[in-house]
Amino acid sequence: MNSDLLLKVGVRIRELRIQNDLKLIEVASSSGISKGLLSKIENGRTIPSLPVLFSIIKALKTSMNDFFNGLSSTNNSFFIHRTTDDYEAIIKENAIGFHYKNILQQGVGDIGLEIATLDLEPDARRKMVVTDGMEYLYILKGELDYILAEQKVFLKEGDSLFFDGRIPHVPRNPYGKHAKLLVIYLISQSNHGKNL
Repeated sequence: MNSDLLLKVGVRIRELRIQNDLKLIEVASSSGISKGLLSKIENGRTIPSLPVLFSIIKALKTSMNDFFNGLSSTNNSFFIHRTTDDYEAIIKENAIGFHYKNILQQGVGDIGLEIATLDLEPDARRKMVVTDGMEYLYILKGELDYILAEQKVFLKEGDSLFFDGRIPHVPRNPYGKHAKLLVIYLISQSNHGKNL
């Protein structure tokens, strides 16, 4: 399965779970996985192994055909062009004041590449999260503090940060103005079966 297709799996799982009026804990329990793992999968922070994916599809009370219908690899050509109208708002973790827009999800060899913007309201709140891959941030506008485990890194417009997403992390915006970030996730497929 292509890594760009795998990146779309989490979005599809969330869509079907909400469409079928199922709670996160219900699907996780029926799948035999933790609620936290299912949340990471839905939020694109990890890619499930095939046995886990099949268990989730069964718990969603849908067929394999229905799950994968319309879920296809993006583009096999050497370039991808997207306009701002193509960018989709996405909801990640239970967060207040975090507004993500998906710019691109694409597989590059064994690496899943996801690029998004994040508009961060003043005093936005979310728990710390982890991602099974590397993350790169570029501050497009504003100022913020980025918490990496016990460390706080101050970032302003034009600054960037590259880090191991397995470190618990969260941005904080105590500065009274909106901030905007470009966020790039690099998720290796080779790590996914090991922790799941």
